Amino acid sequence: MDVTVLNTNLDAVSIVDVYESFIWTDRYYEYGDFELFTSMTETILSYIRQDYYLQNRESEHVMIIEKIRIASDSENGNHITVTGRSLESILDRRIVWGQKTITGNLQNGIRTLLNENVISPADSTRRISNFIFEASTDPAITSLKIDAQYTGDNLYDVINKICSERSIGFKVTLNNNKQFVFKLYAGTDRSYDQSANPYVVFSPKFENIINSNYVESKSALKTVTLVGGEGEGSARKYTTVGGGSGLNRRELFTDARDISSDVGDGVVLSDAEYTAQLQQRGKEKLAENTDVTSFEGQVETTVMFRYGEDFFNGDVVQIANEYGHETKARIVEIVMSEDKDGNSVYPTFKTIEQEAV
Repeated sequence: MDVTVLNTNLDAVSIVDVYESFIWTDRYYEYGDFELFTSMTETILSYIRQDYYLQNRESEHVMIIEKIRIASDSENGNHITVTGRSLESILDRRIVWGQKTITGNLQNGIRTLLNENVISPADSTRRISNFIFEASTDPAITSLKIDAQYTGDNLYDVINKICSERSIGFKVTLNNNKQFVFKLYAGTDRSYDQSANPYVVFSPKFENIINSNYVESKSALKTVTLVGGEGEGSARKYTTVGGGSGLNRRELFTDARDISSDVGDGVVLSDAEYTAQLQQRGKEKLAENTDVTSFEGQVETTVMFRYGEDFFNGDVVQIANEYGHETKARIVEIVMSEDKDGNSVYPTFKTIEQEAV
């Protein structure tokens, strides 16, 4: 990986192309991260600094340098370990200021949250001047609706929950005008269940999976949640999300007392509107407590399918292992690593059944 270092003005100041190991991870629902490990030199700290950025030509994401660790060793030499997160983590620096109710079109709701807390907030000290919103025209995004309320929640957590519950991704990229561009997106279906796009299949029979790890777990699964809203005692408002019976029913309580029917300016939500917001909170909570079916694999990216050409992060593909486990799954993470043993690409898959709540 050839990585360019950008200073706080987003100007290129150096190239990082010599190191002992480099791990770069892009994610679909979440911010990515990186780890750079290399020998310590006299000049490296002139361009490896906190709040500088790393740009990798193999990824559309940009990383922020957040932590620098220098280890001195008289026998093995001095080394530096540099870590950080991608631009999506900027949202972790803001909260939803006060109480905010968003209803209707989901993309417009997220745009409102970003406008009021990042792009053009009432308090100009909260503004990030080069942060912009780019609307998606994909029907998979524009058709989505939302009915929710947030008060003081971390902005990154809010957007992460909204997107993961609906199986859509979000990203913040850097454009040629040095602007941070936020955009929602949905991966492309390349599985056997469609015919519009060429299939992408990872399977031992195609010799494009070098090794794999398959994990199933229901230990954290919850299928139904009782959501408690405002009020005290018998006057407290409740609703239920999810279902199941007998041993297949796994219950969870969600405390949503922070959701208020009084949204300010003399506006009071109807019972139906308030219940819809409680149900949204319940859906988000259940999305955090799903069964786990994960499939990680080191894939061969030079024979059949190339990352960045034939498939992308967020795409739905067909996967199989040698023990008969075959399904369609979404790529939710791409780990690119390079060390003395060479380059590797490790996708992490999430089954489509697991996405549904």
